[in-house]
Amino acid sequence: MNIFEIRNLTVAFGGLTAVSNFNLEVKEGEIRGLIGPNGAGKTTIFNAISRYYEAAAGEINFRSQNLLKLKAHEIPRIGIARTFQNLEIFKSMTVLENVLVGHHSRLHANFVQAFLKLNGARHEEKKAAAFALELLDFVGLAEEAENKAANLPFGKLKKLEVARALAAQPRLLLLDEPAAGMNSEEIKELDDLLKVMRDKWNITILLVEHVMQLVMGICDHITVINFGVKIAEGVPEVIKNHPEVIEAYLGKEA
Repeated sequence: MNIFEIRNLTVAFGGLTAVSNFNLEVKEGEIRGLIGPNGAGKTTIFNAISRYYEAAAGEINFRSQNLLKLKAHEIPRIGIARTFQNLEIFKSMTVLENVLVGHHSRLHANFVQAFLKLNGARHEEKKAAAFALELLDFVGLAEEAENKAANLPFGKLKKLEVARALAAQPRLLLLDEPAAGMNSEEIKELDDLLKVMRDKWNITILLVEHVMQLVMGICDHITVINFGVKIAEGVPEVIKNHPEVIEAYLGKEA
């Protein structure tokens, strides 16, 4: 059963069409790769899903809900979370505080209740902190909880961003180059983490990534785009040997 669908999506900036008539169907519980050369339009698609960019045409549906009718701040509330190609960590905050920011969309206490520290708000804060610590333990950062995020090395910052996205309790997780800058050991850890994450919380994952070691090892299906247009789709073995994919990445001999 499809949990997420994009139909004929077009995103344009002035006279430049960044994504053209793009279609995608993702089944619930699937790990779907979205790959292509730099500038192919992958992050543009993520930004359209997140409602940071307006679509010129098309539909984006999540669990039969039209995302194009929502605003950006409403997207996490319906069960979609994401990470970013460029880290968006609050480095002046602690590691734990960063994860709590991600859980904000799931809290019910209003500003007055939180400000006055009423019983309901205090209880909710304790539950949120316990859940945040559970997520930090899951990604291997529990011992860093009270440290400033600014003091973490790059690989751990990547894990922190995943934990913060999980704090929104998503059904669909958009990961934008989570393995960028990681060494081979960290990539293997991320591979294991994403598989457990999918199985533990029944999360559907849409993954943009250039590290083919991760993409080919973890994805159920892969969609390939180039210059904003889909050029291939299929299981990893098919994509790995697809002539148009090879040409897009390696170029065509003159």
